[in-house]
Amino acid sequence: MTARFLQIHTLTSFPATLLNRDDAGQAKRLPFGGTTRTRISSQCLKRHWRTAEHAEALRHIELDADGTLSIRSRETFDRYLVEPLEQDGVHPDIAEAVTQQIMDQILGLSAATKTKRSDRKKKAEEDGDEAQEAKLTSGQVTVLGHPEVRFLREQARAIIAENELDESSKKLDAAAKKAVAEHFKKGAKKNLQELSKGTAMGLDAAMFGRMVTSDILARGDAAIHVAHAFTVHAEDSEPDYFSAVDDLVAERGDLGAGHINTSELTSGLYYGYVVVDVPLLVSNLTGAAREEWESADRDLAGEVTRRLVHTIATVSPGAKLGSTAPYARPHLLMIEADDAQPRTLANAFLDPVAPSRADGLLVHTFRRLAEYVEQIDGAYGGPDARRLLAVGPVDELGALGDGRASLADLAGWAGAQVRGAA
Repeated sequence: MTARFLQIHTLTSFPATLLNRDDAGQAKRLPFGGTTRTRISSQCLKRHWRTAEHAEALRHIELDADGTLSIRSRETFDRYLVEPLEQDGVHPDIAEAVTQQIMDQILGLSAATKTKRSDRKKKAEEDGDEAQEAKLTSGQVTVLGHPEVRFLREQARAIIAENELDESSKKLDAAAKKAVAEHFKKGAKKNLQELSKGTAMGLDAAMFGRMVTSDILARGDAAIHVAHAFTVHAEDSEPDYFSAVDDLVAERGDLGAGHINTSELTSGLYYGYVVVDVPLLVSNLTGAAREEWESADRDLAGEVTRRLVHTIATVSPGAKLGSTAPYARPHLLMIEADDAQPRTLANAFLDPVAPSRADGLLVHTFRRLAEYVEQIDGAYGGPDARRLLAVGPVDELGALGDGRASLADLAGWAGAQVRGAA
């Protein structure tokens, strides 16, 4: 039987970094096991994985000529509907009125800005910034795939071509509302519902999910579950005092700084955990029913998983790139394939790991992980298959394996598990 779940575990060390900041500019934290740990949010991790640019990046899977990943913005409808319509020669007021009504149809009445165009134009003229103020935006960031956006743009063009809309009419909004509603009743709504299944919502939305309140767009449940990464030990941080020298002032012999400030730096060994729900991933990517995943084409899901493993291992999150260079590779990357419900190994570090005089932090972490896995496997049974790569004191991993696999081997094995070719 093909594994229904893949579990990806990582242990990665970062020195002198500020990987993920809170609203106060400090490192994000998490209380766990009676101590405070430094944390990297799942949103931060997924953002870096989605936008990564490397040979095995997810964006390099060719699914659509306009782009593989979704468009995530409040300005999607303005950029991809209003502006192209205006370039076609459509009057700006008509382009905006029709797009506004399409937004209401797709996202709901509360999704789009409701400020009158005349009021926004007046404010834009007063502020002298019409290009910025005249934007038609949604109330929240929308997640739409390029095929979906292209379909909506085509519908907007059809609606304008089929109806005599007058930009000078005071009833333009009402006329646009009626025209859009009638057009969607004729079949556009059903066609969009069918289109939204599969990768039309964007590869990343099919992977990490898409929350929508619309009854037209397909909601996507996340097939890739990402936990917040946290340090296996108590937090280690210190304030970093820094100054910027004013070179011209310094030429006069004045040693005063042009700028003085502090920021927080942290270091730590982080445990990361990701689960691939294989049936749901196959369903999201192909549009097949989840219960029919084994008979569906799983090649794309296998390739997505292979690239995901590469990306998790080689793409680091991090702010302050220029001053901390927060780039690292995992000391350990372990993948488990099983048919049973996943279980995190985070509880191996419920009690914070502390190095001893004889052995360092990584030795104790590997030892703690191996002992915990042996205990939990003995109590509940182990996964159907397990593979790992590791660098460092690999002898401490015991029965987990020697860790001598390469990343290419491990990623290829994970992809084969999903395709059913392992």
